Amino acid sequence: MSHQTGIKANDQLLKVFGKSKNGKVRVIKVSIENEELVSAGTQDVKKDWEKDYDKLIGPMIEESVPCYILYRLDSKTSLGHAWLLISWVPDTASVRQKMVYASTKATLKQEFGSAHITEELHATANDEITLNGYYKIKKAFAAPAPLTMREEEIQELKKTEVNTEISTDTRHQTLGGVSCPLSEATVAAVKDAAKGSYGYIQFRIDLTEERIHVVNATNIAVEELPKQIPEDHARYHLFLFKHTHEGDYLESFVFIYSMPGYSCSVRERMMYSSCKAPFLEALEALGVEIAKKLEIDSGSELTEQFLQDELHPKKILHRPAFAKPKGPPNRGAKRLTRPQQSD
Repeated sequence: MSHQTGIKANDQLLKVFGKSKNGKVRVIKVSIENEELVSAGTQDVKKDWEKDYDKLIGPMIEESVPCYILYRLDSKTSLGHAWLLISWVPDTASVRQKMVYASTKATLKQEFGSAHITEELHATANDEITLNGYYKIKKAFAAPAPLTMREEEIQELKKTEVNTEISTDTRHQTLGGVSCPLSEATVAAVKDAAKGSYGYIQFRIDLTEERIHVVNATNIAVEELPKQIPEDHARYHLFLFKHTHEGDYLESFVFIYSMPGYSCSVRERMMYSSCKAPFLEALEALGVEIAKKLEIDSGSELTEQFLQDELHPKKILHRPAFAKPKGPPNRGAKRLTRPQQSD
């Protein structure tokens, strides 16, 4: 988990964040003043996002003063409009300013709602803060990493390789999991959960585009968990169970797959069942260490005691000794027989 400064958004900025979700706000400038995140200006939507970019962002940038810029894009996620977070930290800024803005960015994302932020840009020079600079940086990140000579040779061999090794021992996996891609908002929410920003995330599979989206990302107590389980649709859930065990305080991620019986369509049941294993691999790749995987059909099962018993099963300390069964009654005394000697 990254270190944070403890700097929080003031009430005025939180109100600006709330109003920005209506779709009319294009730009929000955020600065750090008096150990608080404050609103340093906003701009409403004028035209499309590309035409507004340079006209609205340019006047907000000060040569040697760092700031954050939240820029609303025209694309949408399952939660609303997608947003671009720009961290403007010029090379001429002081070392302290660079450290403070770097360590406060996670808090800003949490206060605004990281699931709404689909792209991030870190700019240190004037040419990087423009629309052309944005496209150049985006293209650079999309380019494949350079290969060594050895890696290029292996890649060429794989292209020309012909596999004819087929025999009675050849096996083909026909029942493997189906991998559904994660939306950008889903990836961002999972990364934030791994850092400690969220304690509960609910996921759904869009059956049309076969893509996993985040439904809700928040912090809830274990008593509120049963209310989050839908009664008419399947869902994946990620819950950070904070508890004590044998005197130790623990925080354990629990993955919950809820399937409310046959109220769901056959296709929905098959998709959620098939995508579960690849989705779990994706969660672990994003930094989430899952302590327990559960499958339920009703939210009423999710009590604190149930989670405790699943994570820490009670050990049986005293096992009864194996009782040797008695032989049949009235069998009589055992007889000893001598082995016969051969002539």
